[in-house]
Formats: sequence, C-alpha cells, structure tokens
Amino acid sequence: MNERENSIGKDDRSVTVIGLGPMGQAMTRTLLTAGRPVTVWNRTAARADGVVADGATPAATPKQAVEASDLVILSLTDYRAMYDILGGATASLAGRTLVNLSSDTPDRSREAAAWAEGHGAAFLTGGVMVPAPMVGTEAAFVYYSGRERVMESHRAALALLGAPKYLGGDPGLAQMMYQAQLAVFLTTLSGLMHATAMLGSAGMKAREALPELLSSADSIGDILRAGEENVPGTALDAGEHPGDLSTVTMMGATSDHIVETSRSLGLDLALPLAVQGHYRRAIENGHGGDNWTRIIDSIRGAR
Repeated sequence: MNERENSIGKDDRSVTVIGLGPMGQAMTRTLLTAGRPVTVWNRTAARADGVVADGATPAATPKQAVEASDLVILSLTDYRAMYDILGGATASLAGRTLVNLSSDTPDRSREAAAWAEGHGAAFLTGGVMVPAPMVGTEAAFVYYSGRERVMESHRAALALLGAPKYLGGDPGLAQMMYQAQLAVFLTTLSGLMHATAMLGSAGMKAREALPELLSSADSIGDILRAGEENVPGTALDAGEHPGDLSTVTMMGATSDHIVETSRSLGLDLALPLAVQGHYRRAIENGHGGDNWTRIIDSIRGAR
C-alpha cells in the first residue's frame, strides 16, 4: 500500500470505469488495489478480461455499468464517445456523478457538463497528467474543474488515481489546462525530433544526440525561473518584456539560422518556420528590443 492509500484509508464505495484502454485499465487496477469495488464496461468486451481477472465486475451494458455506482469515471477517445455510449442510459444518470477524463476541447467539456446536468447528473472535467503506468503513484496528479462540492464529495476516490488539483467551477478549465500542458509536451517532442534529425544528418546517432538534447530541455524550467524570484510569468502578467538578457531580435536571428540549416539539410520546415514567424511578427510590430516573451502578442492575436 502506498503513502496515498495510507493517508486516505480504504473505502468500499463502488466506482464504475467506462473505457478500458491503457489508462482505463490502469485506473481500474489502482482502485481495486485500494479496496474499491469496480464495475467496468468497454465497447470491445475482451478488453475487460484482464481487469475482470483482477477483481473488477463486468457490466453487460452501459446502463448496467452506470447503475452499479454513484461515481462513473469515463476514459474514452473523446467526448463524442460519451454521448454514443451513454445515449441509451440517460434515464439512469440522475443522482450520479460523471467524471470525464477524456481529451477534447474546453467548449465540448462545457457542453457535456450541461448535457449531464440536464439529465440530473453532476459532472466533473478531468485531465490526467501522467501516463498509464504512473496512475496511482506519488508522481500522479489530475486537474479537475466543475462544481467544487462535487469534487469534494468524491475526493477520496479520485485521490487514489493521483493528487487532485482543483482549478475552479468552469467545466472547461481543466480541459484547457490539459490541452495547454499537451501543447508544451507535443511541441517539445517535435522539437526534439527535429533536432535529432539535424544531428543525424551529420552522422550522429539518436542515442548520442538525445541525451544532450534532453539535458537542454531539462534546463528550460530553471532558465525561465531565473530572474523572476521563482515565479515565471510575473513580468508577463504585468505586461513587461525587459530586453536586458535576450531580445526578440537576437532570438529571431537564431530562428533564421535554424530555418536556413534545416532547409539546407532538406528537413521539414513546418516547425522552424512557425517559430520564425513568431519573432518576425514581433519585430515587424516594433518590438525587436523587447524580451523574447513579446512573441505572445501575435500568438494571442490569433484568437
């Protein structure tokens, strides 16, 4: 039993998990390990075999799955799948809580909350910020938004999956945070692969390149914290872009060199051109002497 289970204690209230991809299976096993009875349902029934062998109860239909527990956790491809699966079980939703941990847009999360509440169910949006093997560990955390009293009434069960981070009453807010985190993650992954391709053109193997590149990626947080008393974003909130260390012009010149190098190597230019565009627009708007953070203006302007 890990530290989180010790602090929360066992609770035999049942939970339903709908959707048994790797994340759904990991959540089911975590709940079972903590002593929670778990009912499961998945479109492809065979995916439930492993967790059923571990002690979960299979439901024959989504309606049966919903009716088995007051707390229903959804781990699906997107929000449309929720409507497809629960569309025939809406009469059973009243009085239950749906916690949708699927990925989609903030607007669709808000629409889903209204849909659930229209059928008498409470609704929480969630975003799990660790991969499936880390669910239930001390490193796991999950963003939630929706009605706070709903969050608090199920905190004990949800905390088994990962430390709950409640963001507020807007059902779209947790989804917004989830997508923002993934924007950083996916862009970083693309950057790492682009850089690895650059070095590979010079004969460097990925196993040699990636350790060096990952070291650089790991240092970004420390760089951004430096000079802002460990609270990055303070100057941005104040509308300040002091260019005493790294200016838009300097960073823009670097982006030009990356584009030129990538073009000469025959690499895909989509990523470096996008980055270059941020700096060129800031320079065109007269902000070449400001800090590189000034590029946020044109990014915000795309709304």
